[in-house]
Amino acid sequence: MRSTPRAETFPAQTPAAAQVFTTVLSHGPLTRLEAGRRAGLSPAAVTKAVRPLLAAGYLVEGGDPAGGTGSGEGPVEEARPALGRPAGLVRVNGERALFIGVKATGDELIAVLTDLRCRVRLARRTPLPDRAAAPALASIADLVHELLAHAVESGAPVAGLGIAVSGDVDRAEGAVRYSPFLDWRDVPLAGLAATACGLPATVDNDVRALTVAEQWFGAGAGLSDFAVVTVGAGIGCGLVVHGRVVAGAHGVAGEIGHLVVDPAGPPCHCGNRGCVEAIAGDAAIVARMREVTGHQVPDSDAAVALARQGLPGAREVYARAGEAIGRGLATVANLLGPQRVIISGEGLAAYDLFAEQIREAFTTAAFGSAARCDVQTRPLPFEEWARGAAAAAIQTFITENPARGKG
Repeated sequence: MRSTPRAETFPAQTPAAAQVFTTVLSHGPLTRLEAGRRAGLSPAAVTKAVRPLLAAGYLVEGGDPAGGTGSGEGPVEEARPALGRPAGLVRVNGERALFIGVKATGDELIAVLTDLRCRVRLARRTPLPDRAAAPALASIADLVHELLAHAVESGAPVAGLGIAVSGDVDRAEGAVRYSPFLDWRDVPLAGLAATACGLPATVDNDVRALTVAEQWFGAGAGLSDFAVVTVGAGIGCGLVVHGRVVAGAHGVAGEIGHLVVDPAGPPCHCGNRGCVEAIAGDAAIVARMREVTGHQVPDSDAAVALARQGLPGAREVYARAGEAIGRGLATVANLLGPQRVIISGEGLAAYDLFAEQIREAFTTAAFGSAARCDVQTRPLPFEEWARGAAAAAIQTFITENPARGKG
């Protein structure tokens, strides 16, 4: 839980104000009429919602001098002016507040400083020599304070910190229940980070945070139902259903990596056998490659190299991984019927080795019209995962504001 006072308070007095703001953030600049249409609100409700946001400088009227959408990632949607007079555009003032996002891996920290529109201003990486919670937190604090020093030059307040960690993360409680790659259990990270860094802190599962960034600023913008599936050290899945990122009753949802696709398959660290991750995760691929080829394969880069060299049996390892991933994707499509599945993660470096098997397994296992789901690949560096952590902090700032419920 957050233990430091919020230095900057978002002036949304009602859920409608937050809704209008996030609509403009993701799709703007927009006319008020278009913002209301997208948010499902009346013109009067939009006017009431926009007024305090304009007064506090979070929204401004007029076109975007930098060009692009609210996320800075595409063309401005054509405004729909009212008959007889031009309609003014409303856009998010990205310079109004800054945010810091940190992605923690098993051996590295990646941090970004973003503006309110989640545009990266500065990125930093640093090794994580000791992954135990206390020294790791000290490393995170050092990195955050380095970015805070740069933020001072802008004059805008840093309104929040987001930290993205793999594994079972309870965002509501700000706790990492279990992170296998960091070997953390029951770490109250949000409260500890807030105290160490002097910022309101949000902690989320890394894939779920990446999904927030894709929903607001990336390939999921404008979609009500989609999934982000990440392949690499683990196999993760973030879900958006009816416009909301799904967290589950206990903070765990979308664990595609632990879907059993081969009951007689290799054991998984979760205790089951034949999980997608036990077949298609980096460690599983490397282990299987050693077994099949007899080579001392040190890491996933070496495994990819052997497969591309055509070493006997090496490509079959990736074919098996692709089939497992494809079956997992089909399960997501069958259960939720998303408009799009976005595949990302460091494992995409080997995508050419198993893309065909992913498509074939997905097409075979997807039921009926679920097979029409748009499956896209989107390679993203770890800086984008850190940006996802910043997006989670922005989301908290906007939607979990203490002023909510006053009218």
